[in-house]
Amino acid sequence: MNNKRVKQTFKSLMNMAGITVNGSKPYDIQVKNDDFYYRVIQETTIGLGESYMDHWWDCKSLDRFFEKVLYANIVDKVKKDWATVWNIFKSKLFNLQNRRRAFVVGKKHYDIGNDLYERMLDQRMQYTCGYWKDAANLDTAQEAKLDLVCKKLNLEPGMKVIELGCGFGGFAKFAAQRYGAHVTGFTVSKNQAEYGQRLCKNLPVEIRLDDYRKAKGKYERAVSIGLMEHVGYKNYRTYMKLTHKLLKNNGISFVHTIGSNISSTTSNSWTSKYIFPNSVVPSISQLGKAMEGYFVMEDWHNFGEDYDKTLMAWYENFNQGWPQLKNNYSDRFYRMWEYYLLSCAAAFRARSLQLWQIVLTKPGKTCPKCRIS
Repeated sequence: MNNKRVKQTFKSLMNMAGITVNGSKPYDIQVKNDDFYYRVIQETTIGLGESYMDHWWDCKSLDRFFEKVLYANIVDKVKKDWATVWNIFKSKLFNLQNRRRAFVVGKKHYDIGNDLYERMLDQRMQYTCGYWKDAANLDTAQEAKLDLVCKKLNLEPGMKVIELGCGFGGFAKFAAQRYGAHVTGFTVSKNQAEYGQRLCKNLPVEIRLDDYRKAKGKYERAVSIGLMEHVGYKNYRTYMKLTHKLLKNNGISFVHTIGSNISSTTSNSWTSKYIFPNSVVPSISQLGKAMEGYFVMEDWHNFGEDYDKTLMAWYENFNQGWPQLKNNYSDRFYRMWEYYLLSCAAAFRARSLQLWQIVLTKPGKTCPKCRIS
């Protein structure tokens, strides 16, 4: 395919989404390097992301650009690139989220630097979707999310809680202080573990730097907030079996996760390479199959549109904090992170991605108080 034809093919795809190359609308892209067209047509998602990082194109409103692309299902109209095919092949052949690989995402993403997350996140350092129903800002949305989780768990003083994927320790601190819970948390991020241990000092909280599959004991409640995206489709059943084993008979399991409308075995090539290695977003059917025999689904709450608001708030904080961050991070990192936050916001806005909170109990047990969505 010659350059002229490649350029025309790309422009035709953009026209399907209502986007004009080098147009005047905020969501129109401005191409600065003519090699961009061939790179994107050949490498699709990874070519689009890397060329943005390399300043080959720009867009005043990147989130609106992606929103329109996703609404038009442009990605489905392009032949899969070799990197995508290879990632799918690897995900089928290997368990990309096994114990040996468990710490990869911690080092690659969560250990980038606490200065970045302190500038970007809320005061409780919540790196998952906030609950904006009655919230005026990011801080109140994240506090509302934590309180919603505790209410769905029907949490009571003295209860032992296992948190699989505890992040910076914000939930553990909230549950201990507000509800009197005793929390044991697991994370594969060294920075998160150290931060959480300091944050929860003198509270009935233990933060462990270890893979969630190492968890043992018996608990009244099992929680994962933002872990399932790193579990992997080959391990969903293992996760359900483990949490079933960790819970007492009258216990409640709670899952807060990004969800996909379709079943997949891997994420897109750019995200896998630059943001979340070995990550994959679960579908309803994948999680449902994994639950069979272990749990009764008591409540399945979707508020995915709130993640759009959360991500846009993170981007605003990141952008405002960049003058204090830029000495520690490159310009290419800025464009990578901007691309990540705004493309994800668009995915939730376009309803390509969802945010689910799922409440589970063991067969034969009921929890009417946790059905509050």
